[in-house]
Amino acid sequence: MPKSDSLIPKDVEAKFDAYPPAVKPRMLVLRELVLSVANRIGVGELDESLKWGEPSYLAKGGSAIRMDWKSKTPDECFLFFHCQTKLVDTFRELYSEVLEFRGNRALVLQLGKLLPEREVAHCIELAHRYQSLKNLPLLGC
Repeated sequence: MPKSDSLIPKDVEAKFDAYPPAVKPRMLVLRELVLSVANRIGVGELDESLKWGEPSYLAKGGSAIRMDWKSKTPDECFLFFHCQTKLVDTFRELYSEVLEFRGNRALVLQLGKLLPEREVAHCIELAHRYQSLKNLPLLGC
């Protein structure tokens, strides 16, 4: 079961608290989406920690998802995926008309735009289930 808000690790909580007021709500929405997708698909316990100073989420049998906001790109926040997986290439194939990408590791989300929740949730689901999907064309989509 994903950790609840009351069990958020202190260092992760401090990271969320450090985001600017205009950014923190979006980051918390992304966190909730990562947790709710994990719960919905039944991945079991989700490891929540800081990796490279960014909130990171890893399900057993999945691939890590990190998220962050950078002051050098103040209107964007990011979901990061392992660059040696097929995840971002698959997301690009499925959702290039809806989502924005940076390289082979990042999903870019504009703060001033509505979150394309259905598509982002599907990307998160594929990352949570990656080990069982990685040998399927388009990760089974």
